[in-house]
Amino acid sequence: MTQRTILITGAGSGFGKGAAIELAARGHAVIAATETREQADALAAEHPELTTMKLDVTSSNDIAATANLGVDVLINNAAIGVMAPMITVPMAKVRAIFDVNVFGMVEMCQAVAPGMIERGSGRIINVSSVAGILASPLTSPYCMTKHAVEAFTKSLRGELAPHGVDVCKVNPGPYNTGFNDRMVDGITEHIAAGDEATHAANQMVRDIVLTDQLDPTDVVLALANLAEADETPMETLLPEGIGELLTAMLEAES
Repeated sequence: MTQRTILITGAGSGFGKGAAIELAARGHAVIAATETREQADALAAEHPELTTMKLDVTSSNDIAATANLGVDVLINNAAIGVMAPMITVPMAKVRAIFDVNVFGMVEMCQAVAPGMIERGSGRIINVSSVAGILASPLTSPYCMTKHAVEAFTKSLRGELAPHGVDVCKVNPGPYNTGFNDRMVDGITEHIAAGDEATHAANQMVRDIVLTDQLDPTDVVLALANLAEADETPMETLLPEGIGELLTAMLEAES
């Protein structure tokens, strides 16, 4: 196995942290990037096999520091979200979600991809979501960003392939990383007390998102396997078999 230098954003928890630990255990040089210095220090203390760095994907200065790291594989995992009625979400919050989930991802690729092109090899793995394929009530801000990730990934894959750089994406469903719980917990602050219809929709979404969340190991292993693969499919839907369900749901919407 060839050791690769792998940079993972949003590695302080969830899929990013799991993938960093897994890939380091496989012998790769992993740079686990977190939003804050405190997160990076805590992760380094817990897992000294990792190289950690403070990397806020909304900071151009932080991102610029990654340009000369010789990254072979970039896993764009950092993301935030909110679940709420779209008409009640402050525009500052909507912009903040786009800054992390979309513009941060784009700027990371702009920083790292030129070195890959120069070397004639490399891989970019974007963590999208089933929310990039479907959309449901109370999830507009997050779904919008993940739909943008879908388009960006497909376009970038075609642009970089002639240079020997592979681009792909992973679309996880409801996995138990704490991310979904944090999004759902923020719904009620945006719903008026007497808005019974929206409260009913809120309960429906909570039931869908938080019931029977899955073990994130599936996604962690998928990310690690994609990082090591000779070539990748453009899309990896998880859990296995969810593609058929998504197709049925899309047909029902039409």
